[in-house]
Amino acid sequence: MGRMVMVDEKFCFEEETQLTVHKTSVFYRGDGFVVYNPKGELILRFDSYYGPHGHPLPKDELVLMDATGNCLLTLIRKKPSLHQRWEGLLGEKTKNESPIFCVHRSSIIGRSNVVVDVYGDPSQEYHIDGSYPHRCCTIYNTSLESSSKEPMAEIKRKVDPSTHVMLGKNVFLLCLRPGFDSAFAMALVLILDQMFDDADIDDDDAKEDPTHVALDSSS
Repeated sequence: MGRMVMVDEKFCFEEETQLTVHKTSVFYRGDGFVVYNPKGELILRFDSYYGPHGHPLPKDELVLMDATGNCLLTLIRKKPSLHQRWEGLLGEKTKNESPIFCVHRSSIIGRSNVVVDVYGDPSQEYHIDGSYPHRCCTIYNTSLESSSKEPMAEIKRKVDPSTHVMLGKNVFLLCLRPGFDSAFAMALVLILDQMFDDADIDDDDAKEDPTHVALDSSS
């Protein structure tokens, strides 16, 4: 399968790759997400209060950055919207910038939970099935002609390789098929985190402190 570049080729890995995603504490200013590759290197981050250049972000705007703080994608919540519609812009938001994809909850009974439409390619569409609050969902590339679904990325709980204990939901894995753009996949994670509230479910691991594994992405 060839590369499916949405942001940059450098975020498309040649082999199946597991990234460790750490959702930082919601109890202090500047909380967000950090993403590490299998070598433990920071590759992506999101700060909920500040975007590029340290500027405060509007409430309905998210900015995914690389490790050095460069803006990769700007995600904007569209209002009013019955289906929690979000649009993704390449780079920083400008007046004339057009979105490259949109994400929304499906309005069709029996369809996937969340649908991702790629602008400029009517045949390209992604469906997201599963439960994000449980950190158990899959991103599928769908074919409108054959109705087939090919898994491209998976969000799942992480197990500590030394203790074999499942970690709390604030540390999880983003598993990618070869060639699938990891920055695009992480943008979808940010939107899912906005759409679905972790407080809606019970978690026996809620009291577990996951900060000690933020740099451990070997599993």
